[in-house]
Amino acid sequence: MLFWENSGAMGFHSMLVLVTWVGVMLTAIMAAAAIAYPLALPNCSDSCGDVKIPYPFGTTEGCYLKESRDFFINCSKSHDQPDQPMTGDFPITSISIEGEMGVMMDSSTDCYNQSGTALSNNTEQGLLLSSFTVSVTNKFVAVGCDTFAFLNGILKDEPFTTGCLSKCNDTRNIVNGNCSGIGCCQIDIPEGLTDIDFAAYSFNNHSDVWSFNPCSFAFIIQKDKFSFSSAYLTSLQNNETFPMVLDWAIGNETCEVARKEGNYTCGGNSTCSDLKNGSGPGYRCKCKKGYVGNPYLKDGCQDIDECNGKLKCPGKQICVNEVGSYHCSCIKGYHKVQEACVPSLTIYLAVGISIISLLVMLLGCSWIYYGLKKRKIIKLKEKFFHQNGGLLLKQKLSNHQKSMETTKIFTTEELKKATNNYDESRVLGQGGYGTVYRGVLSDNTVVAIKKSKMS
Repeated sequence: MLFWENSGAMGFHSMLVLVTWVGVMLTAIMAAAAIAYPLALPNCSDSCGDVKIPYPFGTTEGCYLKESRDFFINCSKSHDQPDQPMTGDFPITSISIEGEMGVMMDSSTDCYNQSGTALSNNTEQGLLLSSFTVSVTNKFVAVGCDTFAFLNGILKDEPFTTGCLSKCNDTRNIVNGNCSGIGCCQIDIPEGLTDIDFAAYSFNNHSDVWSFNPCSFAFIIQKDKFSFSSAYLTSLQNNETFPMVLDWAIGNETCEVARKEGNYTCGGNSTCSDLKNGSGPGYRCKCKKGYVGNPYLKDGCQDIDECNGKLKCPGKQICVNEVGSYHCSCIKGYHKVQEACVPSLTIYLAVGISIISLLVMLLGCSWIYYGLKKRKIIKLKEKFFHQNGGLLLKQKLSNHQKSMETTKIFTTEELKKATNNYDESRVLGQGGYGTVYRGVLSDNTVVAIKKSKMS
């Protein structure tokens, strides 16, 4: 239950929460619309009030399964209340295509005044619907300290009766949450029970416990909707109805018999299953795997796009939707080995060619770079050769061919060694074109060495 507190002006935080809630609701509505499928026959209403009414149920003639009046839903209308779907005298809270119907069931009460006189006739309750059975998700409960209750019905075409009793002298020994005979007793519902009636009774007109428990109560309720409390010994007088679940199915025959007799109800892309384990006659329909919708309509089961939404395929794979199924396919450039996608040969070739091309390009660039650098050095040497009298030296050498053995050209390393790496202590003089050093050759010959200035 939600409680709304009116605190005047709505603060920023409340407004933010409201906007977020509206956004979430709009998203949910759009998502539901995207996957909507028909529930009812064409031109038939699929709801009454807030309750969805799927076929084989219907609210008007021609809109419900004609084989059984139990599938007619009376949409009770009131000018000051929301429309209320009813089956017989019982308000309906929900109907699922999986075979369940939620209803509100009256309780049986047996109340007395302080002198032990009954306040009203014992209210026996019952439910007679041949297409429905009481779900095992319910339990039969009796509440009181001077109480016993009976539940009658039909089980496997035979009469069935069960019951329980609850006693207590005061509330001191009552344990909240415990329904084992002290203030409360309960019984599980057997599978397939139908055509039920039940009633609550008193052992001694509640004369010994009237001050805290003037009534006996009996009812059928969903198991997860009830937890006993000592307060119920008096407060249940204010409860008129309790939530109960009914199971429904189609007809009294099996799937095979229904097919042969021509009154088979399951639509396309659905499966049929007979009720088992004594849960009653008839059968139910269910959409096949990969389909969703109402299996009781001719084309009610529609293909699910399994690839839309939650990721289903691992890495390097894409989801491919199929009618009623899907499969995972490797992305381009990969192929499947067992359940994994591995690179194809073309990928290896492409990578190899790319690497080789890159290496060739790098080698080519390096060759061009070093070639240009070498050419620059040669030109620089040629420039210095001309600048420092190289041509004159070349001329003199050509004019004195006979004395070539007395002329020697020294390498840079030999000149560095002769001048002690051009040490300043060896400087003899400086001019506009260079510096003259005193050099000592390897044979101890003293020479003058001029080092040109690079401009």
